[in-house]
Amino acid sequence: MTIQSNPIIARRSPGPDGEKIITLAALAVGGQGGGVLTNWIVAVAEANGYRAQSTSVAGVAQRTGATIYYVEMCRDTGRAPVFSLSPSIGDVDILVASELMEGGRAIMRGFVTPGRTTLITSTHRIAAISEKIAPGDGRAEEADVIAAMGIAADQVVAFDMETVAKNAGSVISSSLLGALAGSGALPFPRESYEDIIRKSGRGVEASLRAFNDAYDIADGTKPAPAAPSAPAPVMRVLHVPDALKPKWAKLEARVAALPSAAQDMTALGLKKVVDYQDVDYGSDYLDMVETLAAMDCDPYALTISGAKYCARALCYDDLLRVADIKTRATRLQRVRDEVIVKDGQVLMLTEYFHPRFEEFTTTLPRAIGQRVQKSDRLKAFYTKHFDKGRRIRTDSLRGFLMLWAVSSLRPIRRKLLRHDQEMAHVDAWFTTVLAEAKSDPALAAELLANYRLIKGYSDTHSRGLSKFARVMGALDLLKGRSDAADWMRRLRTAALDDVEGKSLTGALATIQSFAGK
Repeated sequence: MTIQSNPIIARRSPGPDGEKIITLAALAVGGQGGGVLTNWIVAVAEANGYRAQSTSVAGVAQRTGATIYYVEMCRDTGRAPVFSLSPSIGDVDILVASELMEGGRAIMRGFVTPGRTTLITSTHRIAAISEKIAPGDGRAEEADVIAAMGIAADQVVAFDMETVAKNAGSVISSSLLGALAGSGALPFPRESYEDIIRKSGRGVEASLRAFNDAYDIADGTKPAPAAPSAPAPVMRVLHVPDALKPKWAKLEARVAALPSAAQDMTALGLKKVVDYQDVDYGSDYLDMVETLAAMDCDPYALTISGAKYCARALCYDDLLRVADIKTRATRLQRVRDEVIVKDGQVLMLTEYFHPRFEEFTTTLPRAIGQRVQKSDRLKAFYTKHFDKGRRIRTDSLRGFLMLWAVSSLRPIRRKLLRHDQEMAHVDAWFTTVLAEAKSDPALAAELLANYRLIKGYSDTHSRGLSKFARVMGALDLLKGRSDAADWMRRLRTAALDDVEGKSLTGALATIQSFAGK
């Protein structure tokens, strides 16, 4: 879906009564400069002969809620006004949202009133926790939110203010202020805003660039930045040591011998698996794909599905994998790009870890891990002393080496208890797939896709395993039906639909009803 790149322009002037209290609410998450934005607005109001008061209500951590900054202002007539401490439903003149969905949530909370509220929002996205924890694609529909804004608000200013700020080398608070000033929702001249930014004394030039660009977009004298195009797929690049190139060449030859329709997906899967473990692991992966190809026929949907999901199954998320990803140079560069680290600035990066007793024991050699898991005393000791969240500074040598040491265990991964458990699960799943492929290839392809339900580690992994087991458990009820593949797909879709599994429970009940169970 493409967000409209041209801004929706709003112009709203206060009434002639200069003593009217103007109410403004700003919603922003940590690091977006909501406090700075509020201070600027208050300073501009006071510089223009207004009295102003600002308050804030902190949101919940981990992106489950934004901080609400609230400003009330009125012309200073010599009498002390009585200001409220927080916004009220139906009593907000201007709503500023630092991200599209925050604007949508403001509408749901009643802060946006038709015929009254000017809504100023950036159209870029920051995925909320509710979107991230969804088993499938939990992203909210952006077009629906934009349409709702047009209905709920009196006027709307909406464009990608994050991109405007980044292009100017600033942060979004500057472009939000520019959009507010350019909207005409407050009775203050442009120069007044610029003077306040100059007086702030930090990052003045960049802030002014972002402010002026956003101002010009909001008042219609300049086009909004084009909607960012979807990033090109990142092609995995493997650096194969010279000693392993003969083995790698043999794997590539095996891929070339597969049906042409399945070669691209298999090549991607092979790179993923070898990057995850080693060349021999890649050979195991190709064994699985070749077995499926031998049972398949044009258009080789079963083989393609197997190439995708067998790679996913073999590359499970364990502590070694997490530590490996967090210490890669490519990840560090991505973080630097996201937070816009400038020359001369130092990036400090803190990683959060909370390995449970299960993660600790399964990272041990299989025999030792099994003995430790059976010991209640060791479990109680671990829970008391180690079962807590830890923050590791990977920008420091000590923190980086800690994670690097964990990732360096990769050569012995196949001797660890976790690998034994994962491979037992993969073998059982793949055996079931092969059994069904003989009579119903379409159903077998859906069984392969069911591995999409399993991802992550810790509690996320446990929930995925539980849903996978429930979906696969319906196989006996569906065997022999002409629509078995379709119903298996419906079950998986229901499992991906919500975290609690209510949709899956309903779908299973439907199957049980027509199966006479």
